[in-house]
Amino acid sequence: PMSDFIDLFVVGEGEEVILELVQAFRRWNNGRTGILPVNGGKRELLCELSKIRGIYVPGLYRAQYLADGSFASIIPEVPQAKGSIERRISKLPPPLTRPIVPFVEIIHDRGAVEIQRGCPQGCRFCQAGIIYRPVRERPVAEVIQAVDELVANCGYDEISLLSLSTSDYSGIAELVGSLSDRYRGRHLNLSLPSLRPDSFSVELANAIRDQRKASLTFAPEAGTDRLRRVINKGISGGNPVQTIELALDRGWRSFKLYFMIGLPTETADDVLGIVDLVRRVRQIKGAAGKSPNIRVSVATFIPKPHTPFQWVAQNPEEELLSKHQILRRGLQKAGASPSWHDPRVSLLEGVMSRGDRRLGQVILRAWQLGCLFDAWSDIFDYEKWLQAFDECGIDPKAYIRERSLDEVLPWSHIDTGVSINFLKCEYQRALAGEETLNCCSGPCIGCGLQRWDEGCQEKYQK
Repeated sequence: PMSDFIDLFVVGEGEEVILELVQAFRRWNNGRTGILPVNGGKRELLCELSKIRGIYVPGLYRAQYLADGSFASIIPEVPQAKGSIERRISKLPPPLTRPIVPFVEIIHDRGAVEIQRGCPQGCRFCQAGIIYRPVRERPVAEVIQAVDELVANCGYDEISLLSLSTSDYSGIAELVGSLSDRYRGRHLNLSLPSLRPDSFSVELANAIRDQRKASLTFAPEAGTDRLRRVINKGISGGNPVQTIELALDRGWRSFKLYFMIGLPTETADDVLGIVDLVRRVRQIKGAAGKSPNIRVSVATFIPKPHTPFQWVAQNPEEELLSKHQILRRGLQKAGASPSWHDPRVSLLEGVMSRGDRRLGQVILRAWQLGCLFDAWSDIFDYEKWLQAFDECGIDPKAYIRERSLDEVLPWSHIDTGVSINFLKCEYQRALAGEETLNCCSGPCIGCGLQRWDEGCQEKYQK
């Protein structure tokens, strides 16, 4: 959808390719190597940059559509344009320990160290779990040194240990224990994002000394075991309740629970399962006889490209509103107040998520009509977006429909390294309610990345 507005995209991780891009631009600008004339035209520059692996120049391609308006193919228009764009995968770069410190207080006013890139869990709705493969870990000693330098250089009193799945970092217990001992009495808070709802995560959080027990955040995602198997979430129905019970005994009082509605194969029973799970959690009594304080956030499932669910339909507005009503009534009785996204915003997200190049004219027209800062609910104007779609002759509902497994997709020329056959297999396993094992703790699942990554290749052969 942004192809009309962007000269080039870097597909994948940027730490290495940014240097190649800058060097190529410098050669072009100075004209020192003879590759291009001095200050050659912009198109010549873009053609040269398109030769770098991972760089996608939309202007060098032309989209074709079928008579019914559906996407047909994308065709390179110059010899330099590659048939497919391979995602760049980088080694973990040295951690950033001298970041710019703002003069004003910001929301995320803390240091951050990336302890792991990639996620082994394989949740089928998650695009990040696909496009950040394979899993790469930073050594514990390197993380500790980075924390020391961040605290010394910036004066932060909170450090976030970043990862898509912090509990899956193999050295997490050692790391948390070492940092807790190292900074005991110095009032350094450690933030552990992306914890699984299990007892191990509670023990990890409890091991962080010298910080007030504010709240713990868990994401069961679905309300029933059946639907969690469909999305490959991999937790049992009792675990969230047992986990919060354990956390209450350890002194935690407030909890945030994240769910999604509109997931593939979801039924009314699955929606009611969210209510039932929250009710069971609210009935838990801690050592002091107090019930936990529960905040419930409900997101709308948006089918994402390059995931096993890229072919499924998205729930329309009226269906989402019906599910919101079920949740509102049930969660209020359970003593929890839910929050969720506006279904109309979710519709636009779904359209943009799986849109093609024709949406560029809609985006431009909506902007001309005054659609700015749409993430602010008091400014978002859905009617202007509908007007933009209507004036451009495009039906937004066509982009949230179910798609055939054989249909050519607008992003088919982008190669993430994970094969289309693997995604199709995972989609079929989802419909059958079959789980796929964690690729770090079990055998290689053959996602296709073994073509590129030596570590995956070795494991795949075994």
